[in-house]
Amino acid sequence: MGRPPLSIEVTQKDQKEVAELLRGGVQQVRVVLRAVALLQLAKGASAPRISSVVPLTPQAIRKVGHRYREGGLEPALYDQQRPGAAGLLDDSQKQRIIAMVCSDPPEGRARWTVRLVAQEAVKRRLVTRVGRETVRILLLHHDLKPWREKNVVRGRTR
Repeated sequence: MGRPPLSIEVTQKDQKEVAELLRGGVQQVRVVLRAVALLQLAKGASAPRISSVVPLTPQAIRKVGHRYREGGLEPALYDQQRPGAAGLLDDSQKQRIIAMVCSDPPEGRARWTVRLVAQEAVKRRLVTRVGRETVRILLLHHDLKPWREKNVVRGRTR
């Protein structure tokens, strides 16, 4: 004999919120599937029966129910934030690199390139080491394109 159905009491407020989520616009597929599974669990359906309709395993459906019971609607439907890699540059290093890019390029150069910014940042000891991709993303976030002279703030011309 299989497991007894997981009895989940979903509050009216949460049921309305799930219904709004399902009626609303674009959502992640996994969130929609978990929401449908949660509503079916609230109606008293068993996990294997729900898994025959919703493309989730019975174990995944039971996890949705347990997460709802322990933490509410948010943990049941959405994944937890995952930790990413630590940032390579701190705020002061980023500011110094941005200031360097906004100044004139080195002697003999007409403009900054991403590779040149990375090399100069290490040469001027702003950072111990930095890659071109890190510099590219930093410049992208600040909407700087130093290889295009018109998009870079320069000092006043005399």
